[in-house]
Amino acid sequence: MGFAILGVGTAVPQTAYSQSVAQQVFRALGKLTPEQARLLPRIFGNTGIQKRHFVWSQEVVRDILEGTRVTGSVFLRDTAQPDQPTRGPTTKQRMQEYVRHAGPLAQDAARQALERAEIAPRQITHLVTVSCTGVHSPGVDVELIQGLGLPITTERTHIGSMGCHGALNGLRVVRGLTAADPRARVLLCCVELSSVHCVYSWDVEQLVACSLFADGAAALVGTASGPADSWRMDASGSCVFPDSMDAMSWSLGDHGFEMRLSKAVPELIAHNLPGWLGEWLFRQGLDVKDVPTWCIHPGGPKILQAVAEGLRLDDRALEPARAILAEYGNMSSATILFILQRLIEQNAPRPCVALGFGPGLTAEAALLR
Repeated sequence: MGFAILGVGTAVPQTAYSQSVAQQVFRALGKLTPEQARLLPRIFGNTGIQKRHFVWSQEVVRDILEGTRVTGSVFLRDTAQPDQPTRGPTTKQRMQEYVRHAGPLAQDAARQALERAEIAPRQITHLVTVSCTGVHSPGVDVELIQGLGLPITTERTHIGSMGCHGALNGLRVVRGLTAADPRARVLLCCVELSSVHCVYSWDVEQLVACSLFADGAAALVGTASGPADSWRMDASGSCVFPDSMDAMSWSLGDHGFEMRLSKAVPELIAHNLPGWLGEWLFRQGLDVKDVPTWCIHPGGPKILQAVAEGLRLDDRALEPARAILAEYGNMSSATILFILQRLIEQNAPRPCVALGFGPGLTAEAALLR
């Protein structure tokens, strides 16, 4: 038994930066040598991203690029020792920035989803929140209840540490809640602030992550039943690929969360995805060739290409993911819902398969009809 998607909402911080500006920012933060700096255009230029949104204001970025301290932001380098190595703000300081920005951004996305679903906040019975870029309690879930005016009896579930496929885990929870209670009205909200974990040193794996990740929030309202033309999430699947524990990780450091992306990730996906996904689709009465629309999390161009090669998909299958990646970057868990919103607005043909990848190396899938 699946659930009907009544409305999807998305939100990004007000300030957007081109990849060229982002490249300048990370060059300034890291005080890179000329040799290191020469490699940055290749790292940032091969992402397929045109712009990204960060919670940093334009004034903070101006301070970073000009070496000034007008804003007093914790992300600025110490001007007393401008050429000394630094790891940037402590994890505590970074989490304070997360707390400051995550709640309002999540509320913006959730309000949109509720409006499009034509569901009043007081009608929500369950709340599912997803984030891997921040930790605090009481968290975004309580902020949503208070900020949106949800019932104080709203039943809450939080999903953390799942990475880029977190929205798919959230969809699975929504499906379970609506199956258990046909009267349930569930609000799912993903919010990610990757920019608070910026790096200040020459670390290629983390710089690759910095070249891809962005900030954003997305929300969805789901109920057991809906209008006849509603998109529905009917099934989900999960697979931890063998011998892949070190391929992707997201660990807690003294100066933010540290993202590790192995060069082996695309190869692992291309090798392991076809067999597992083919079996999973078979159980749903489908074959890969029966799926006209794909909602693939754009972890990066190489990951998208690995999915296409493994499943023998043409370029059209990758267009929705590539478009969101170009416009917004990789917003971790929120990204899938950005793509899904666009597919719904375009009335894309169904069935649709959503795919995401995260630490493990794990693949998550959802079938939408």
